[in-house]
Amino acid sequence: MKILFVCENYIPHYGGAEVVFKNLAESYVKLGHEVILLTQKLKGTKRKEIIDGVKVYRVNSFGSRYLFTFISLFKAIKFAKKSDVIQTTSFNGAPPAWLAGKIAGKPVVITVHEIWIGKWNQVTSFPKWKCWIHELLEKAIYSINYDKYVCVSNATKKDLLQTGIKPEKAVTIHNGLDYEFWNEKDIDNNKIKSIKKNLGLENNFVYFSWGRPGESKGFEYVIKAVPEISKKIPNAILVLTFGSIDKYQKKYNQLMKLIKELKIEDKVRLIDTVQHQDLRYYLKAFDCAVIPSIAEGFGYNAVEAITMGIPVVVSDAGSLPEVVSGKHLMFESKNHLDLAEKVILVSQGKYNNEEVREYNWEPSVEKYLEVYEKLCSKMNPKS
Repeated sequence: MKILFVCENYIPHYGGAEVVFKNLAESYVKLGHEVILLTQKLKGTKRKEIIDGVKVYRVNSFGSRYLFTFISLFKAIKFAKKSDVIQTTSFNGAPPAWLAGKIAGKPVVITVHEIWIGKWNQVTSFPKWKCWIHELLEKAIYSINYDKYVCVSNATKKDLLQTGIKPEKAVTIHNGLDYEFWNEKDIDNNKIKSIKKNLGLENNFVYFSWGRPGESKGFEYVIKAVPEISKKIPNAILVLTFGSIDKYQKKYNQLMKLIKELKIEDKVRLIDTVQHQDLRYYLKAFDCAVIPSIAEGFGYNAVEAITMGIPVVVSDAGSLPEVVSGKHLMFESKNHLDLAEKVILVSQGKYNNEEVREYNWEPSVEKYLEVYEKLCSKMNPKS
């Protein structure tokens, strides 16, 4: 089978969508399928290269995800004509993938991570006019008829169906996790010890929060919880690390301003961006992970931390109640006082301890391929 991916970002840019598409694409190649992936050119990347068997083509959209929607169209149509099925995701890669599929007569599958329709004013600090525009654009994405909608969680599927998509068109396929990488037993303990030592936090209770400082990630709530946590745990330190700061400069500045306004500079440690390959060591080095999201399609941060065996404090937003397991406590989304209370309980060893739920890639890959095969058979029935 020849499979075309159309997505606005790909590695070395790391986010939930990129992790999903990287694992899917590389798994397809290992199974003998031919994969072409069309994405935007990032600084320092090549226009054409093969990454673990995946043929990656990048178009220069001048750093704009919105321009990618239009600039990628010509190549999307070209590649679609030689493909059996097209795989895309929301948002900016979806329209060119859909149009290319229509022109080439090929089925298009869209992976839906989150639905923000009706929530833009809740999960962002955008002015009303900007929320209205983004909501209009999102509605436009789902108003055109894709052949199949793959939702990464039941929570996302529920939100999608509320937009009017027919139930038979939607399916839930949970994301997978690379358990060979996220393996708490197969890492260097000396490196774990050195992290806390190098940060001068050997005698502190450390709670850790990380990711891109996007509006939906809720970092302001863990920051607001710091004074309350410090009252009960004087040696507690919040460690923060952010990725893609340049793309979220305004929100990052707001978070830094909030830390100063609360006068908690001595209780918050901001560290340089932790590379993906090192993140598991940091998770094992600290005492607690906090996922303060106010919207979450799947919740990779939570699943990764849980897999590393450390206690996790998560909000009750989006899919997090669905995917959380292991050592955890849940707090009311946007409620920093509840968040603080749960972190304090974790410091006392008081948390739920359930069997860790696993999300392996093999069944996810199989389910995606089943979707492709059914669509291809429907569009090209045997005579």
